[in-house]
Amino acid sequence: MRHNKKFNHLGRTADHRAALLSNLAVALIQHKRITTTLAKAKALKKYVEPLITRSKNDTTNSRRVVFRYLQNKEAVTELFKEISVKVADRPGGYTRVIKLGTRQGDAAQIAFIELVDYNENMSKAPKAEAKKTRRSRRSTKKTDAPAVETSETTAEDTKAE
Repeated sequence: MRHNKKFNHLGRTADHRAALLSNLAVALIQHKRITTTLAKAKALKKYVEPLITRSKNDTTNSRRVVFRYLQNKEAVTELFKEISVKVADRPGGYTRVIKLGTRQGDAAQIAFIELVDYNENMSKAPKAEAKKTRRSRRSTKKTDAPAVETSETTAEDTKAE
């Protein structure tokens, strides 16, 4: 029976898996998006999201705990200075995994994992250019134009009578 056997071992020993996830997490923090297999991306999501949550509280203890997992000073500094500021108001879900298909050589499922707040294409904030569309200008002109015409014609009709 597989009771309480939740995480994927990725076909590696515990030390190898810890080193793999640490290296992937450092790469994700530095590059904001990496391409890897789907299984590794899902395992990395479970590995890095608690570290990002920990980085919101910038204390010496938090930095030591995160450094124990990452073992990279530059990545820890970037996590606490840049990423934690950007995700400060987000309650969780800091990463996104998107499937890309299969790899040509061994048909492994490939995906990329990215930090959600660093992708401008997927952000929900509308751009200023997106608000100004031809369609909306037409609809406002159409609604304004008939209302003005009817009021002018009624005024002219009342003067003529």
